Parts: sequence; structure tokens; C-alpha cells
Amino acid sequence: MDNYPTWQDDSLKPTEKVRVVGEDIVQPEQDHELDLNELEAIKNRLTKARTQLILDKPFLGNLVLRLPLIAADSWCKTSATDAKSFYYNPHFIDSLNNHQIKFVLIHEALHCALTHFARRGNRAKHIWDLACDFAINPLLVKEGFHPPIDVPIFRQYEGMIAEEIYPMIDDNLDQEPMDQHLYDDNANDDSKQSDGGLRENDLQKQQEQEQQPAADSKSNDGNKGGMSQLAKQPPALQPDEIDKLATQWQKNLASSAQFAQQAGKLDGEFAKLIDFFLQPQVSWQSLLAQYMSTFARDDFSYSRPSRRHGDAIMPSLRSHQLDISVAIDTSGSISQEEINDFISEVDAIKANLRAGITLLACDDTLSEHSPWRYEAWNELQFPASLGGGKGTNFNPVFDYLAQQDTPSDVLIYFTDAKGKFPEFEPDYPVLWLIKGKERVPWGSRIQLN
Repeated sequence: MDNYPTWQDDSLKPTEKVRVVGEDIVQPEQDHELDLNELEAIKNRLTKARTQLILDKPFLGNLVLRLPLIAADSWCKTSATDAKSFYYNPHFIDSLNNHQIKFVLIHEALHCALTHFARRGNRAKHIWDLACDFAINPLLVKEGFHPPIDVPIFRQYEGMIAEEIYPMIDDNLDQEPMDQHLYDDNANDDSKQSDGGLRENDLQKQQEQEQQPAADSKSNDGNKGGMSQLAKQPPALQPDEIDKLATQWQKNLASSAQFAQQAGKLDGEFAKLIDFFLQPQVSWQSLLAQYMSTFARDDFSYSRPSRRHGDAIMPSLRSHQLDISVAIDTSGSISQEEINDFISEVDAIKANLRAGITLLACDDTLSEHSPWRYEAWNELQFPASLGGGKGTNFNPVFDYLAQQDTPSDVLIYFTDAKGKFPEFEPDYPVLWLIKGKERVPWGSRIQLN
């Protein structure tokens, strides 16, 4: 097995109650059954950690406060959430120090606040659960929080969201999430279950134990002390619940951010995260249409016409058609399907705005077939070949436009933004449609994926 980078602090010593096998977090040894007083003491530790977060990190503390604390029985090996509550194994929490408890509390709250439970789609549950963990843990470590011993911290994923991390994870990675994600029970994966260290055979044994006759469990209740008070595993969320919870957690995220801003304690990576997740979830097609509508030539004139045309004053459109330049990055990072979708959207916009299109294709040089010209009455069709496949240099497109007699009203550039930009911004608007997470030095940016 490969050695994965993990957070370490020599000043913190693990207790003997925690055992780590490989890289799976396994249930701490339950050397005795906890009574009500011990369970209450463990819950008080969680409550104290939440209170400290409210004071020190109000944004995170406010999110953590949204999840009721529920002690769970043997089904929960470490911690878990169903986007409604924070479930925990009392023995596991008892084995952690205060720093690690805060990490676990925030970890579960961020799964909910970032609506990981509503974003999986058709992705394999096991890999998706790992991607969600890998998105959260490096962020928390960077902010100074201490994870439980031997929790993998994949720093190469720092600053990435789960959707970006998912395709980068090896399907055969022998790794389990640090917690249990109870949002759904459709694993979409025949080989693994994402249950905080449980493999399928372990899960089957556990279910068999839980299905013992009720009479047996009743006969043992008198000897369990506080353990009989522990919660059973909740059912998976239904689709309508997921939609309602996603809306509610977006509101929670916004109100927590406002609370932290009022306290003057919202900065760093979490401020960036909030900006990203609270921006309207609008399709890039809609954003492109909205942006292009600002260029619509609708300056009508209501001046009185000649008397020979009658007394009625009718509006007349005085301006000429738009002239739009469209550049497509052909360096190999953009798929044919994506280009086809893009061309279709631009064609629809062109028709609505009565615009002429100059289409350019470029990797590190302009395509030898460029440009293609489509007037307002022409259908925008995809050329037989765009060429490309080399590196990315944006300068040839801007150099070409600078040599034209009539300046373009706007340039739309379809790219992953991994290339050489011109040193100076042109005097016409530039709209970047970006696939990936790269930034642009100037112009307007619309995220494609």
C-alpha cells in the first residue's frame, strides 16, 4: 500500500483506545460499556467544542450548531451525518482530544453546508464519498485544525471541490472515508461500501447482529446502563428530503457567513468557499445569454418623421448588427461534444441578437483554415476540421483581431485558460468561457463545468 501524506503533531499523543489498521479508521476498543454519566460527559465535551468554535470561528461554529448531537450504537464506527444530525460513537469521541473533536464536528457540518448529499448524481458512491472527504480535510488543516491520527490529507486536492477531485481518484484506491455518509443507500458500486471502515462482509455481519430477536435485546437492557439510550442508524434520505435540505443548508451557509462577517471573523479559504457556493447556480448557457443581451442594439428613435408619412410616431431601430468574434481553444483539452454544445448556444444567441460571427480556432497558432465568417442570416455550422492539438497561446487570436479594419463588438473565448495571455487587455470586451478552475487576468469569466 502506498504511503499517503497525513497531518501529524508530535505534541499530541494518541490514546491506547484508538487502533489503526492500514489506513482505515476502525472502531476504538470498547473496553467497557458506558453508563449514563459517562455518556453525558462525552456529550459535554462535544458541546464545549461547539461553544469554543462559536467564539473563535463563528462561521464554522454556527454551521456545527445546526446539527443536533446524537450518540449512536455500534453501527457508527466514528462519526456520521444524514444532513440532519451529527451521529457519533461515544468511544470514538472519548478517544479524541479537544482539537480533534473540533475537526470531526466541522467535517460533518461542511458535508451538509456544501450539500455533498445533493451533488452525487450518477457518480459511484464510494469514490464520491472519498472525493468529498478529500475536498474538506486539506482545507481544515490549512485553517489550523487537527484531524484524528492517521486521517489522510491529500494536499494535491487543496482548493478543489468534490466534482473536480472525483475523476482524479483511482477506482482501486484501498481507502475508506473517515466518517459515514448516510445521505443515501444506493452505493452504485458493487465492490465497496462507504461506511467509515466497513467492508461489505463487515456490514453484513453487523446487520445480522442487529436483527437478533427483540426478546434478546430486551433481556440485556438492564445490564447496558446508558448504552441502551444509543440511536439506531437512520434511514436514507428521500429525493424530496434532499431537495428541501439542500435549500435549507444554502440558507444556513448564507446566515452563518453573515453572522461571521458581523463579528469580523470571516476570511481566508472559507470566505472564498462561501463566495463560490453562494453564487447563483445558473447554467453557463443562461449566463452567456444574459451577458450577450447587454450588447443588443436596441437604441430606438422616436423622432417625428416626415409629414408625408402621416402623423403617427413609430419607433425605428437605428443601429447596425452586432459583430461577434468567437475563438475556440483547440489545444486538446476541449472535447468535441463540448464544442458542439458551445457552437449551438452561440448560434442561438446570434439569431436572437441579429449578429454576425467570425469564428477562429487556435492552439499555439491560428488554424490555417481560420477565420470562418457567418452573417446574421447564416446558420453557424461546425467546420469540418479545426486542427489543433498543440500548446495554448491566446496571442494569435488577439493579434488577428487587432489587424482588422473594424473592431469586434465582443470576443468570446472558449478554453481551459491554461495558456499564454496577451500582456495588455484589448479595448473591446472579452468573455472567457472556462472549462476547469483556472483564472483569467482580465475580461469577464463564465464557468463551464
